[in-house]
This record gives sequence, structure tokens and C-alpha cells, in this order.
Amino acid sequence: MRISPPTRFALLFAVQFASLGAAMPFIPAVLSAGGLSATQLSIVLALGSVTRLLTSPASARLADGWGLRAVLVSGAALAALTLPAMALLQGFAMLLLVQLVHSVGVAPVVPLSDAAAIAEMRARPFDYGRVRAWGSIAFIVSAVTAGQLVSLTGPAAALWLAACCLGATALVAAGLPQPPGPRPRPTGGMWEPLRHPGFRRLLPASALIQGSHAMYYGFATLHWQAAGLSAGMIGLLWAWGVVMEVALFLWGRRLVDRLGAPGLATLAALAGVLRWVVTGATSELVPLFLAQTLHALSFGAMHLGAIRALAALPSGLGARAQTLHSSLGVGLASGAVMLASGPLYAAFGGHAFWAMAGLCALGVVAGLRLRG
Repeated sequence: MRISPPTRFALLFAVQFASLGAAMPFIPAVLSAGGLSATQLSIVLALGSVTRLLTSPASARLADGWGLRAVLVSGAALAALTLPAMALLQGFAMLLLVQLVHSVGVAPVVPLSDAAAIAEMRARPFDYGRVRAWGSIAFIVSAVTAGQLVSLTGPAAALWLAACCLGATALVAAGLPQPPGPRPRPTGGMWEPLRHPGFRRLLPASALIQGSHAMYYGFATLHWQAAGLSAGMIGLLWAWGVVMEVALFLWGRRLVDRLGAPGLATLAALAGVLRWVVTGATSELVPLFLAQTLHALSFGAMHLGAIRALAALPSGLGARAQTLHSSLGVGLASGAVMLASGPLYAAFGGHAFWAMAGLCALGVVAGLRLRG
């Protein structure tokens, strides 16, 4: 059966984000069941994050030489094979080893999928936002499904579901279209994208705006629980933000075309300032739902703006630019802000979100600089 490239990329995003939706909430529970203490668990998760950051650039360099599809298929397959081992093995040393190998495999999956989509859009343009929306939809459905499975059989079921989704990711990636014409020959080293002013301007914008979400990911639930909100209401707040993100991806094409990368980044930063000011100021439901609506802009608009900026770079830099952006512009910044978020929240409670508003205020300046 012939599948159009946009449909195939929609499937690719759907199955890979379904794996994230199933695994992310329950990996800590699986590691705990494997005999890890709280300290050991944090070490395993932290070293996994470090491994992903360190191996992403290397996988991009391999992709420029071997082809995006080959590295993407290999990474997804390796990640799929290691998740069940995490559910079956016991002990700190074995689980750490499995986590490190899994991190090597999963590191290139999301950034190289975006890089492949950008390469395809150069040859045969399609609406990236509408295609990427299926990843967010699948994340929600998979997280709910995994929760039901876990309630019936235990947390290991979530990892088996995630492994199946990663296996499907490898299968779908194997059928991705090859861009027409000869493959662009990679020039320069791993850090070649940094020679381009547009890429250098994108990194601080993404770091400030996307990094500001670290406080939200780490402490929003705790803050709302302390304010007396029920678990069900907190779940609705999280879900509403993702629903708004999907809405932008599905129906925001005209806005994206009109604003371009600089306008999208500036809009995301302004939305982030307002969102984090409101989140830090009140726990009333109506303002919080309005603040969560801004997730479509603070996260979604910045992501779409970054894709626009990356697509403007020379095609031979595709994989390296995308993975460097993912690791340095988003991953490293988010990790650093997450480390700072703990002491900030301990000292200031919900008012710590105002520090994230400060980051987005700086992000306004970084977004405006993209116009250069």
C-alpha cells in the first residue's frame, strides 16, 4: 500500500510519542520495583539524561554519513529491545547498564525524525504542524492507556507498551522516503551549524523559552496539590495544555506562515511571561486554565519557530543542526533550569514561577534577534 510522505511522518510521530507517553510516567516505578533506592533511582535517571545529551551529536554525525533513516531505525530498534530488559532485571548495576544502552538508542529518535521531516519538506512541502499534532494526540492516548494497564497488571506493562511503540517506530522509519537527488555531502565537523548566525541566534531563544518549562514539568503538580487541587483537576490542567498545543499544530498554519521563526519565537516568549506570572500568582481554576491555554504558544509556537529556523539552514547540516538544537538549545538548558528549580521552589513556593517569567522576558530579546 502506497502511503504519502505526510501520512508516514504522522505515523512516525504518533508511534514515537506514544512510546514516550507510556514510558515517561512509569519508568521510576519500574526502577523502584527493581530494587533501587531513591538515591539510586535519581542516579540512573540523571545518567540516562546525560547519556542522551552526549550521544545525540554523535548520532547526528553518523546520520550525515550513513543516512537519517539507517540511524533512526537502528536507534529505535535498540531502544525497543532494552525497555523490556528494564522491566525484567533487578539491581542497581544491571538497571543502570540497561538505562545507559537504552538512552544511546532513544537519543536520536525525536531529533532525527524532525530532521527527516525537514529534509522531506524541502523537496515536497507539507504542513509540519498538522503532521506533528498526531504525536501530541498519541502521547495523550498512550499515557491514558498505559495508566489503565498499570492499574491492572503493574508498572512493567507500561514499558512493554512503550517497547511495542518503539518497535513500530523502527518499522515506520524504515519506510520513510529518501529525498530526491544525491544526498548532500556533510561539510565541516560536528559543530559546523554554529558557524551560521541563524543557528547561533536560535539556541538562546530555545534555551530561554523552552527551558522555562522545566519548573512546570517538575513542580506544577506539587504546587497545585499543595494548593488543594484534586488529582483529577490537576490531570485536566495538564491535558488542557496539550489539547491547546494540538489545536495550534492542526490549525495554526496561517499564523506560522505570517509570523515566521522570529515572530513565533517572540510570541512564545511573551506568552511565557504571561503564563508563568499567572501560574505563580494564583491557584484559582479559571486563571489557571487560561494560563494553560498559553501552552500552545509558549511551547508550541517556539517549537514551530525552531523548525522554521532549522529548515532555513543548508540541507547538509540537517541532522547535526537538529540534534545540537535538541541537546544544547533544549535538553541542556532544561536540565540546568530543572536543577535550579528545586531550590527556587523550596525557597519561594509557587512564586518561583516568576523566575521562569524572567527567562521568557529575556527570550523576547532573543526572539527579536532572530530577525537578524
